[in-house]
Amino acid sequence: MTGAHQVLEAALQLSPNDRARIAAELLASLDDQEQDVRAAWAAEIARRAEDACTNPDDEEDWRAALSEVQREVLSR
Repeated sequence: MTGAHQVLEAALQLSPNDRARIAAELLASLDDQEQDVRAAWAAEIARRAEDACTNPDDEEDWRAALSEVQREVLSR
């Protein structure tokens, strides 16, 4: 079991108010990465739009694209 999974399991045992407070603090900690995420999505959208125009019959699963963007953003 990973550390994140252990933390999640422990957090789920807390009261709703404590869980909400922790969730709010975790979300606030992601604000710094939000700009990187937006830039990565904008680049991915532009790439997909260009690819859709060039290859209208070629489809890429959205889950694969999401994983690729997440790997790229989280590796920074």
